Amino acid sequence: MDRPARRPPLDCGWPTGTFTRSAGPDRASFDRLTSFERDLAARCARRSGDLLPHATTRNTARDMDLLRAVLGESKLSYLGYSYGTYLGAVYTQMFPQRADRVVLDSAVDPESYGARVLREAGPANEVALRDWADWVARHQDRYGLGSTGPQVLAVVDGIWAAATRRPLRVGDYQVDRQSLPFLLLNRLSDDRDETHADLAQTVQVLRQAATTGSATPTASLADTVSFLLTGAESATGSVQAAILCGDVPVSRDPEDYWRDIRTHRASEPRFGELTRAITPCAFWPQQPRERPTVVRNAVPALIVQSTGDTRTIYRHGQAMHRALTGSRLLTLRDARIHGVFGNYGNACVDGLVIAYLADGTLPASDLDCVGTAAP
Repeated sequence: MDRPARRPPLDCGWPTGTFTRSAGPDRASFDRLTSFERDLAARCARRSGDLLPHATTRNTARDMDLLRAVLGESKLSYLGYSYGTYLGAVYTQMFPQRADRVVLDSAVDPESYGARVLREAGPANEVALRDWADWVARHQDRYGLGSTGPQVLAVVDGIWAAATRRPLRVGDYQVDRQSLPFLLLNRLSDDRDETHADLAQTVQVLRQAATTGSATPTASLADTVSFLLTGAESATGSVQAAILCGDVPVSRDPEDYWRDIRTHRASEPRFGELTRAITPCAFWPQQPRERPTVVRNAVPALIVQSTGDTRTIYRHGQAMHRALTGSRLLTLRDARIHGVFGNYGNACVDGLVIAYLADGTLPASDLDCVGTAAP
């Protein structure tokens, strides 16, 4: 008998690697974004409609438990970052007796999880951009973007204004006002010098494009723009959307998103139009088959969170800690990093997490570490 043909992974054939876009400066740009997100949802309905109902966090947790059983293990240990913290928390809720050593790094608030998980992240990114501008100002001799933080921000705002008038030519790509915020936000989740320098080089390129008509991107910027403006990584965004939209319903009225953006435009002038934007979930072909998981249990877990996280903000880690009543919260203070353990190089955090994974004993109480990365 012939082996059945293997079904390819879920891929909606998107012209982008992510649905994340800015709503732009006005109603016309918001309407363009609405049409864009509607098209992404329609592509998923056409190409992968039969898979969409099954792409959920609860089903992934069931798969995890099946793998545990196949391996003959009585319990499962787990380390998850960002969205992975929600998956880990759902596993503890569905299979509490089978969870062993659980580490949730840069945690999502279970009650805020969904397609609009970034909705409250605008202010944190505004702060991060100001911090970055101050760093760049201290390196004026290297980057030439200004000798004070406000001067650097004025350069950024000039690029913003130029992209509003017409798209910026960056290599083979056209970067418009609705794409630009993602390019900046993408590098604000890490406060280390290397990442600050990468963003400074990105802004140098964008300033050149704004003032001369075109510019050659750095390798890092070229990768990010390709991810954003081509379908090379369509599967990445397709799967992300399928799970988010399949887990938690959202408003299907575009006016709700437009009002939210307008309400917060003054307090979140650069990033609110992105973090509060409409998503393809507003046009998803079906509602979730199961109700969203209510996370509330006493399974032991170690939650790791930096105070300056710009993706899953610190309040989200605190909310996860409250939801998992048997957990401990390990806070990295005075640091801006999304994904701490094994990534940032903080010896205090790494040592405490390794100790927990090694012997399975949680700290007696919540703990703090100071935000210093490895040199």
